[in-house]
Amino acid sequence: MAGLVFWLVMSLPAQAQRGGKSYVIGFYNLENLFDTYHDAGKNDYEYLPDGANQWTEAKYEKKLHNMATVIRAIKEDNKVWHAVLGVSEIENRHVLEDLVSQPEIADAHFQIVHYDGPDRRGVDVALLYRPGVFKVLESRSIPFDFAEDSRVEFTLTPEEQDDFRTRDILMVRGLLGGEMFAFFVAHLPSRTGGKGGDLRSRGGEIMYRESLRLMDQFPGIKIVAMGDMNDNPTDDSMAVYMRAKEKISEVGPMDFFSPFLSMYKAGYGSLAYQGEWNIYDIIVTNEALVNAKRGTLGIIPIVKNKYYGRVFHKPFMTQQEGQYKGTPFRTSSGGAFIGGYSDHYPTYIVVSTKHATK
Repeated sequence: MAGLVFWLVMSLPAQAQRGGKSYVIGFYNLENLFDTYHDAGKNDYEYLPDGANQWTEAKYEKKLHNMATVIRAIKEDNKVWHAVLGVSEIENRHVLEDLVSQPEIADAHFQIVHYDGPDRRGVDVALLYRPGVFKVLESRSIPFDFAEDSRVEFTLTPEEQDDFRTRDILMVRGLLGGEMFAFFVAHLPSRTGGKGGDLRSRGGEIMYRESLRLMDQFPGIKIVAMGDMNDNPTDDSMAVYMRAKEKISEVGPMDFFSPFLSMYKAGYGSLAYQGEWNIYDIIVTNEALVNAKRGTLGIIPIVKNKYYGRVFHKPFMTQQEGQYKGTPFRTSSGGAFIGGYSDHYPTYIVVSTKHATK
């Protein structure tokens, strides 16, 4: 297995601490955060007390505690809570209400934006935010579609397209530090069976289309798209259909900046699969956020004063022994509950009014 590059970040970068406003914006795949009750119409039977995972109240409470512990650890490193945290693989609003009330993170007072989606297992995406710093103005759940004007060449037949179900994409627009922002949260279609590249490309295309609409409607709006893309930053969904570039100097008015692309090339990873490290937990930003005007919020480097993203991990979040030593310490392995955290590490960026300008 390729080695994962480790680093230490004790708090917000120095340039963000020398006055001005700074905010942490992150994403975390919570790996099957299910409660112990059946949701009508959803295939959640494996996460019931008598289901395949024997998902008891004790396991559920342990899972909530673990997720809250990670979010708290990110706060301790940065000395500030997330302003906005996108999450995926959550069953419903109830599990999020249980999560934000955990004692480890209750004093963040996170609020929730969530819509029930069409995924057959019942997993959705959502946004947690702190109302003291982010004011929600509107939100929408954007369905996955197979529009005729798509540039993607689909492999599914029309009948298969009609039957296809996946997570909606969440869009939340509001004011962060008084500035107009929009956040997209996605969990793009699975790689199961080595398929779905065209579907993930379509997901990227949908987010890009919706971003253009917002930029046209609200000139100067700052946009962050985040999620478990089930793709690396180099794959078509991000590099082609989101037009997400590796270097800030390459980012034009119609492009996005991909902070984790250079990190992926350097060997960083947010999850490991079959001996290879990947960064599926991607955050990209539009040009308005990378070439921000002086005194307004812009993205800043946070790792070695070089990389603009961070893959967050601590030893307690990492498997310490056995076949999967060094990889994310997950909730279950081989169907057995092992009491870990998630099979993904969370990622985040920092935006600040103290950023480099052109």
